Amino acid sequence: MSTAEAAEKAEAREPSSRIKFSSPRQIPIVGVVTEDEEVQGAFKSMDLNRVIKLFEETGKDDLEERQLKSVKKLVQCYQNGFPLRDLAQIFKILNLCAEKIKTQPHFIEPAYNIIKLCGLPFLKKKASDEITYAEDTANSVGLLGDLMKIQNSELRIQICKCIIDFYHAEPPKKHIPGYQQASSSYKIKMAEVGGLAKTMIQSLKLLENQLVEKLWVLKALQHLSTSEVNCTLMVKAQAASGICAHLNDPDPSGQLLFRSSEILWNLLEKSSKEEVIQQLSNLKCLLALKEVFKNLFIRGVSHYDRQLRNDILVITTIISQNPGAPMIESGFTRDLILFATFNEVKSQNPLVKGLKLSNSYEDFELKKLLFNIIVILCKDLSTIQLLIDGKVILALFTYVKRPEKHKILEWSAAQYEELQLHAIATLSSVAPFLIDEYMFYNGNAQVLEFLAWCDNEDSFFSHGNSFHGAGGRGNKFAQMRYSLRLLRAMVYLENDTINKDLCEKGAIQQLIGIFKNTISKYNDKEEAILLEIQSDILLILSGLCEHHIPGKEIFGTGGVDIILHVMKTDPKKLQSGLGYNVLLYSTLDSIWCCILGCYPSEDYFLEKEGIFLLLDLLALNQKKFCNLILGIMVEFCDNPKTAAHVNAWRGKKDQTAASLLIKLWRKEEKELGVKRDKYGKIVVFKRSKKSYHCLLTAQLLQLWMLLRISEQKFMLCWANWIGEIWNEIYEEIKLEKLRPVTTDKKILESITAASENIGKMVVSLQSEMIESQARQDVQNEQKVYTKIQATHKQRELANKSWGNFLARTSNAKTLKKAKRLQEKAIESSRYGERPPNAIFHRTDIKGLNATVPSGGVVTVESTPARLVGGPLADTDIALKKLPIRGGALQKVKAVKTVDEPKKSDPT
Repeated sequence: MSTAEAAEKAEAREPSSRIKFSSPRQIPIVGVVTEDEEVQGAFKSMDLNRVIKLFEETGKDDLEERQLKSVKKLVQCYQNGFPLRDLAQIFKILNLCAEKIKTQPHFIEPAYNIIKLCGLPFLKKKASDEITYAEDTANSVGLLGDLMKIQNSELRIQICKCIIDFYHAEPPKKHIPGYQQASSSYKIKMAEVGGLAKTMIQSLKLLENQLVEKLWVLKALQHLSTSEVNCTLMVKAQAASGICAHLNDPDPSGQLLFRSSEILWNLLEKSSKEEVIQQLSNLKCLLALKEVFKNLFIRGVSHYDRQLRNDILVITTIISQNPGAPMIESGFTRDLILFATFNEVKSQNPLVKGLKLSNSYEDFELKKLLFNIIVILCKDLSTIQLLIDGKVILALFTYVKRPEKHKILEWSAAQYEELQLHAIATLSSVAPFLIDEYMFYNGNAQVLEFLAWCDNEDSFFSHGNSFHGAGGRGNKFAQMRYSLRLLRAMVYLENDTINKDLCEKGAIQQLIGIFKNTISKYNDKEEAILLEIQSDILLILSGLCEHHIPGKEIFGTGGVDIILHVMKTDPKKLQSGLGYNVLLYSTLDSIWCCILGCYPSEDYFLEKEGIFLLLDLLALNQKKFCNLILGIMVEFCDNPKTAAHVNAWRGKKDQTAASLLIKLWRKEEKELGVKRDKYGKIVVFKRSKKSYHCLLTAQLLQLWMLLRISEQKFMLCWANWIGEIWNEIYEEIKLEKLRPVTTDKKILESITAASENIGKMVVSLQSEMIESQARQDVQNEQKVYTKIQATHKQRELANKSWGNFLARTSNAKTLKKAKRLQEKAIESSRYGERPPNAIFHRTDIKGLNATVPSGGVVTVESTPARLVGGPLADTDIALKKLPIRGGALQKVKAVKTVDEPKKSDPT
């Protein structure tokens, strides 16, 4: 049955707008306002206060007749709509009529007629009337919900019609001079303020067994639920649970299910989703949803039934996100698993016997919704056994296959491709919970075989129309991406059986080959999906090689080459937002897991200037990469060949590695709030709450230790880092509003105090060092000044000596005086008495008038003159031999010394 058909049936059941009320007597209409009077001034002839007083009177015989006449006159007077200024009095009259209905049924008709007029637009005389009479209007409209308590079907249906007319207002039949129609949204707004939706929800409890009236109430609520304010009021009145619990009530027209599901949708969209889910998460609601869905799944044949079935499944999916929902207890989970897998796995269950899905759009959407709800259900560990019994893994693996040619499929090519991608995505979520099932069906082999098909050059045209197929039009990239996601999910479990099985099946070599092929297939159109594929490959390789030396050896030089290729990426692309950042993260992780610890790979990485590339990345000053790069550098420093590469690196402007590390350290200090004085001493230290800074600081410290940085600076940094970590732990404890036990609190405080004391100690040591350095600087300065002073004194003495010399050479008297002083000084330096047998040697030359020293000339009187030949004889006796004939020494040509060795003698 279509929605239009359901609506037609509903309208067919609506009571006629002209209702014949059973009455013992006919009461004539009096006081009709003529057309001329209406033009002259409408509503003036009606005294509403008098009508109210009339209803409040008691004890007169003809009182009921007079009251009925006055109400009929009121209806005739206001047949074109109620003015806002009179609304409060009119509804007071309506309320008085409602009070009399229980004992005086004749008042049903006038009440019905007043309510019918409420469906017309309200009238205003002034533009400000909407604001002036807003409170009265809201109270009046809210009273309509209270009138639903009157046990009269026609009156209740008219109230619902009146509310529906709020949203489909018709203009008045006749224009009334001096009045304007209130804005179309005014009534809707007043209904929200008056809380009409809440009272209408409460009225549903009065209509348990009255289907027609219930359908009209649901229709009115369907209109009211289009407002967020009304939805909030309805949720407070427990509308979600009240409506859902009766979804499966008998209703030949189908309106109850259709309107109820529409209201539930509106409540989920326009009010607190969490509150609605909480209301629906009970056994009664889920049993109703299960029966409705089962009936529609098995017996629904029309487009409308299938669409409604899918809507119910979506609502169920939303409810299943609540861990407290009794999905298993209601039996709904078992049925959903059966419906999700019966097409792929043969089942003898009578529910699906002979059942087959078509390739219609609704059935295609149903299949995807069932895959989706399995992903949600598997998060509940109590569902695992049901998934095993339902052979979910086997059913999903039927899609992890290369398409077979000439095979007849239930779905179109585009539909099958989308279901295939959806099934692989579902496996990525379900398989980690069903490891034994995954291995039992040889999951690794199937995925690797499917990946091999994705990587080959076979002709294949994919449509790439779906969410999962994005970026895969005309190629197999989408299939490759989701297959790699499945492998990544399984490898991340760190299950030895799975990872060992993958290594034995050649997964590492295959993945490296796929990576190299993606480099050759690179193009701008599929750039984003290729980057994601490369990132996933590197992450899988990291998981397979970490803590597994044979895997690292298999990774080898081929793996190092793809890592170096990524590291040579243009740094400008890191800001493109296409996924280069993620790829670089994966690459750094691969260095850590696949290269470090395998010396041949480390040496090859160093040989190919890998350390240079790491330092180039570090020099980019990208905070998000610094901690990873520094960690890798620390680990690489265990290799003795690393230090030479680090020291040889040069960055921009000939920057060295040590300079780069110091720059990073200074930046880190700035982030931590560290301030130094002019001597470099720490004077302010503000603790940061970011663990990133702690990690980065620790790694910088480790590198500095390897570079032999001063012990004092290291102690201070270490103290700050330890204090930072414990401060962060303490802050997290306070943030989570936890209170450590007394012992732990004391330990925490003592550790924090100890780290602070170490910091203070090192700061004190720094102060002492600064003072010592200052004293040393003063001493060095004094030495320099002393040296300068001595130099100046020597210069003065030299100048004075030179002046004396000039005076002696230019003045004879000065020369003689100097000579006398010299001789006197010489005499004073000698012994007073000459020792016996002593030989006296003169130290000066007689007759020489000079004051300069005469040099090392000594007259030896004991040497005979015949041996020396006089003062003018040759005295170069070092190279001469005495002649045999005696006499004065004479020069002899070519004299050889006796003991001079020959030049040719090797000794």
